[in-house]
Amino acid sequence: MEIELFDTTLRDGTQSEGLSLSVEDKLRISRLLDSFGVHFIEGGWPASNPKDSEFFRHARKLHLKKAKMTAFGSTRKAGGRAEDDLNLRGLLEAETPAVAIFGKSWILHVTKVLGTTPEENLNMIKDSVSFLKKHGKEVVYDAEHFFDGFRADRAYALKAVRAAAEAGADWVALCDTNGGSLPSWVTEVVNAVKAEIPGTRLGIHTHNDGELAVANALAAVEAGCTQVQGTINGYGERCGNANLVSVIPALQLKMGHHCVSEENLSRLTELSRAVSEIANMRPDPHAPYVGVSAFAHKGGVHVAAVEKVAQSYEHISPERVGNLRKVVVSELSGRVNVRVRAQEIGLDVTGVVEASVLARIKDLENRGYQFEAAEGTFELLVRRNQQGYAAPFELLDVVVIGERRRGHGEMFSEATVKLRVGAQVVHEVAEGQGPVHALDRALRKALEPHYPTLRDVRLADYKVRILDPESATGAKTRVLLEGALGEERWNTIGVSSNIIEASCEALVDSLELHLLRAREDKGAAVAAAEAVS
Repeated sequence: MEIELFDTTLRDGTQSEGLSLSVEDKLRISRLLDSFGVHFIEGGWPASNPKDSEFFRHARKLHLKKAKMTAFGSTRKAGGRAEDDLNLRGLLEAETPAVAIFGKSWILHVTKVLGTTPEENLNMIKDSVSFLKKHGKEVVYDAEHFFDGFRADRAYALKAVRAAAEAGADWVALCDTNGGSLPSWVTEVVNAVKAEIPGTRLGIHTHNDGELAVANALAAVEAGCTQVQGTINGYGERCGNANLVSVIPALQLKMGHHCVSEENLSRLTELSRAVSEIANMRPDPHAPYVGVSAFAHKGGVHVAAVEKVAQSYEHISPERVGNLRKVVVSELSGRVNVRVRAQEIGLDVTGVVEASVLARIKDLENRGYQFEAAEGTFELLVRRNQQGYAAPFELLDVVVIGERRRGHGEMFSEATVKLRVGAQVVHEVAEGQGPVHALDRALRKALEPHYPTLRDVRLADYKVRILDPESATGAKTRVLLEGALGEERWNTIGVSSNIIEASCEALVDSLELHLLRAREDKGAAVAAAEAVS
């Protein structure tokens, strides 16, 4: 059975305490989700805040290959008209092919929270769905608090979903909003809804307050739901949402359903870790399927058995989800990962390069680097190991100072760089709003006369993560930097106990990668022109 994936990381996931995504973050994650094969991407609530409205304006230019960008909102207000409702108008202005709206199924919420009548709530559902369908939208109706509402008043809860179905909803998603249901209850309720609205496709949206979100989602699919809503890594309010990273392999490898291609499934670990890096959230090393310890073996008996027959202590092959088997005292080979990733970015590698890059990656990761969200640094490692590599510049000296001078209330930052471009040594100094800004300006000041295309390169994002907080102010820092040229994006990483050094490493790599790509593009253009002549 084909199960459609409805990802709400960008909306419900951002309600997780401590998680905040910029517009650029949300666009990056959208590209990742689309490439992975997700069917729906719920981008946010355009009528609720300026950031989501801005995101949807930029999202129109994404040119998604598979996923349907989806705007989220609520049914019309009580006592109003759908045509006049600002929330519904905001959904149309988002210009997405699909919309998701939530409505009330629980009498408690209808009377005590909304403060309206049961009949008016049904009208709100009907009017809102009909309005959106008239405007050509694919409508996903989220029946909020449905499992609690069904327990309180079965007849009314069924009336609520019937109202959405009769108004033309393409999907009715049953929501365990408080996250307190058990799988047996989910199965019973889904069966009842299926009998009530047999012609409507059903979805499931579960929360993890009882640590059963994944189990409840799987139970709902077994009962007949064909859409699963959730988030990458289970991000979400309170205890989180159903974790799609666990749901997808369970559906596909355990239950025989189809969600994504086998090739994309093998990128699941990469997707999980990339999203955690973008969200600046520490990955769970013991996460099922994708954690660095998910296929780690320590006990001597276990290791001996796995060496003979891997499946003796592994429920699936880790390669199926893009992970690696790990014996705690030594990692097994991963050269194929280097080759495949290099081919994905259009670079051919030899066995010697594979081994060299892999050895370097292992060394760097041991020092705190993570390459899942730093594909630009990975590309640099490959390019630097290829025959004929020549660095476009060499950084010789860096001096960064920060001081507060008398008569000035703010800290003053200045950076001096000395670098070699060809046979010439360049020495420049620049001020900035902070040490990294000053360093960026000094590097550009030195390089732009030699490489004018750098004037069009900008820094789209800058993230800092502390790797060992127990070391306090002496902690090791990981810097993730996103470079941009038009719609093109690349990410580089730096790690050091000195935040300036980590930032410098990521910044220099970002500029070098652009220059290497530009050199390659220029060479290809010249070759093409010579071929034509």
